Amino acid sequence: MARYTGPKTKIARKFGEPIFGPDKSFEKKKYPPGQHGNNRRRGKKSEYAIQLQEKQKAKYTYGILEKQFRNLFKKAQRRSGVTGEILLQLCESRLDNVVYRMGIAPSRSSARQLVSHRHITVNGGLVNIPSFNVNPGDVVSVREKSKSLEVIENSLANKNDVYEWMTWNHDKKEGTFVSIPERVQIPENINEQFIVELYSK
Repeated sequence: MARYTGPKTKIARKFGEPIFGPDKSFEKKKYPPGQHGNNRRRGKKSEYAIQLQEKQKAKYTYGILEKQFRNLFKKAQRRSGVTGEILLQLCESRLDNVVYRMGIAPSRSSARQLVSHRHITVNGGLVNIPSFNVNPGDVVSVREKSKSLEVIENSLANKNDVYEWMTWNHDKKEGTFVSIPERVQIPENINEQFIVELYSK
């Protein structure tokens, strides 16, 4: 499947925030990319441009392509509740995102690779689909043969964030997806209402 593999700092500068995680290059150049850098005059953005940018930010943040993202939106629409909030909850429930949140991988792209390369199990069974939907109560573990992988060891050693909707057992290298997070618990700076408005046109 096609994925964005270009310069991540450039994308982060476009949105004005380090959406791919800590980035030293971004800290040096917090203005949008382009030949004239910070001096370029930028007119007021249209409503459509703002909505489109918010959708692109969400797609880049979670590493989801357009077709998959639109399908998630349709799935969110079919459920009862606030569509935008459900959309973000579906993104958070993806296996690659859960692996990243648990600290098994340092980034979502790295988490996607670990899942694809069969290093992760869910409820004891191997799962190699990054978009796999994790349900409350599911146990996500590092495969026995993969527990000594350097990338996993380093990531867990640098793990700082603790999320209320999941637990982690460091000795067993496994975590439980306890519940679907509420919107206030999701730390991503995304205005999901703009995405709903864009797709509802």
